[in-house]
Amino acid sequence: MNNKWYSLFKVLLGPPLLVWNRPTIEGAENIPDEGAAILASNHQAVLDSFYLPLLVRRQITFPAKKEYFTTPGLTGRIQKFFFSSVGQIPVDRGAKDAGDALQAAAKSVLDKGDLLGIYPEGTRSPDGRVYKGRTGLARIAMPSGVPVVLIGMIGSGKANPIGTTIPRPAKVRILVSEPIDPRAWAVENGFDPDSREVMRPFTDYCMRRLAAMVGEDYVDVYASDVKKALEETGDYPEEARP
Repeated sequence: MNNKWYSLFKVLLGPPLLVWNRPTIEGAENIPDEGAAILASNHQAVLDSFYLPLLVRRQITFPAKKEYFTTPGLTGRIQKFFFSSVGQIPVDRGAKDAGDALQAAAKSVLDKGDLLGIYPEGTRSPDGRVYKGRTGLARIAMPSGVPVVLIGMIGSGKANPIGTTIPRPAKVRILVSEPIDPRAWAVENGFDPDSREVMRPFTDYCMRRLAAMVGEDYVDVYASDVKKALEETGDYPEEARP
C-alpha cells in the first residue's frame, strides 16, 4: 500500500514529534521489507499509532474503532478525514460480530501483502502494565501463517497519557522482536495450528513476551475490565492490583 496522504501526514506530524518526544527504534530490521506481516504492539497511548509509523519505512494499517469515523461535528469530520486518508479500517468493537469484522478487515490487508498493526489488549493500558490479550491476534495469525513481529512501546504513555491531547516532552522508545512464525510455534508447543485450543496459549505467549520486552508486569486480566472497575468503584479488581 502506498497512500499519498499517509506520507503527507508523516511529513507534517513527524518533525514536531521527533523533536518533542525523540522517538527511537531498535530492531527495525526485523520488520520484513516486503510481504505481509502482523505488528502486534502493547498499547499505552493514542499516539502509539503515530510514533510507530513515523519510524517504520513501510505503511502500516491499523483497525480503528468505528467512533473515529462517525463522531458528529467538526472534530468528527477531521477525525474521519485523517483516519480515512491514512488507510485505517473502521471496526465496530461493540457489535456481536466484531471478531469476524476484525478478521475480515485484517485479511483484506494481509492479502495485499501489507503490514497490519494490531493492539491485542484491545484498549490502552490504564497504568503502563501489559494486560491480557484478545485472541483476535491468534485468530488472524494462525490461518494466515504470516509472521508476527512484537512491538514494545516504552514511554508513550508518559508522552501522551490517557485523557491528554497535547504530547508531553517524554522520550519514546520502540523495541522490535524477531519475527515469530505462528504455525511453527504451534507445532513446536504441541498444538494443532488449525485448532481452537492454540489461540489462547499463543496470545498469552505474545503478551508475556511483550511485557518482558518493555520491562513491565504482565496482568492476566483484560484492560477493559480493569478500566470498568476503576470507573465504577475507583479501585482495581483484586486480581489486577499493582
